[in-house]
Amino acid sequence: MRSPRERAFWSVLALVLLAAAVAAWWTADQWLPQAGPWTEQAWRKVTRPGPESLPPGKQPAVGQARGARGSASEPLAPEPRKCVKDGRTIYTDQPCPKGTQELPVDGAVTSLPRAQ
Repeated sequence: MRSPRERAFWSVLALVLLAAAVAAWWTADQWLPQAGPWTEQAWRKVTRPGPESLPPGKQPAVGQARGARGSASEPLAPEPRKCVKDGRTIYTDQPCPKGTQELPVDGAVTSLPRAQ
């Protein structure tokens, strides 16, 4: 049997965890768009480790590792390009239009569907 102080501690801890879960569920629309991609990436890393996690004798050659990431059913996404003209920036997956300067893309690029 647990002492009254121990029961009180575990009850308070359970109540705090329940309150945190309710608060997270209630505010999910605010934090999930930012945390969602990170959690998906972390989950993929944990559940499907890449070739770097294999023992040294079993690692594929450098050229084979890149080809192993994409399969025939998953086409590789085109690399984004950053095109700048007169201080205006355009991100595209096509070659930059004439008259624009192509610059390296810093960080991640999030794409949204075009409004109809």
